[in-house]
Amino acid sequence: MLHNPAAPTATSLDDPIAVMQRFELKYIMTPAQEAQLKRAMEGHMTPDQFGLTSIASLYYDTPDARLIRASLEKPKFKEKLRLRSYGLATEFSPVYLELKRKVEGVVYKRRVQTTARQAVEFLAGKSSLGLACQIGRELTAFRDYYETLVPACMIIYDRTAYIEADGDLRLTIDGNPRYRSEHLGMTHSMEGTSLLPPGCSILELKVQSAVPLWLTKALSEAKLYQTSFSKYGEAYRRELQAHSMRSAS
Repeated sequence: MLHNPAAPTATSLDDPIAVMQRFELKYIMTPAQEAQLKRAMEGHMTPDQFGLTSIASLYYDTPDARLIRASLEKPKFKEKLRLRSYGLATEFSPVYLELKRKVEGVVYKRRVQTTARQAVEFLAGKSSLGLACQIGRELTAFRDYYETLVPACMIIYDRTAYIEADGDLRLTIDGNPRYRSEHLGMTHSMEGTSLLPPGCSILELKVQSAVPLWLTKALSEAKLYQTSFSKYGEAYRRELQAHSMRSAS
């Protein structure tokens, strides 16, 4: 497990991480493709200040998995709610409650800093998180609309983020993506079942405008093709398949 104590924070609307609007493009990479891409990135992008960090995201859903089932149908509008920590959380360490929406390919994200205990109380309708702001109102409206939200799936990966010196491009590489559907407390562990073959990783491009030509060329030369891969979606499909096999036996 990797932990970066300087992980990014988000506490107000003035923080660019608290409110984001962008396009997200995803690719699955083999170890050879990842190495080739990193060579092409030299001179264009550098790792951000946080370096390699293990990230855990606990996705909340309705008891009948309404959110992920709707997402897998690839609608023009979809939304997810997750609780994220950088490294293994403790009961009182900072975590981030995030509302992520996608509208016709554009991703909008809202998030606030809290603790695991406070987030659980908020999602159970027992507190307001003390947020008298637009983000707080959106999170509260989401919670109240779906009425009952429960921990559904933990997604964990080891991320390195890269930034462009004079542009809006952000690139992340998520190694060893894994999940678990049991022991869903944020403070339990960073262990899980692999979502990809050994050594493979997930590349995400996060842009507000166009992908630069040098990167378009690098993706083409590495034979990297855009995919709609969803970590939570893949975990949900695997759990459905396992349930079907158990029922059939």
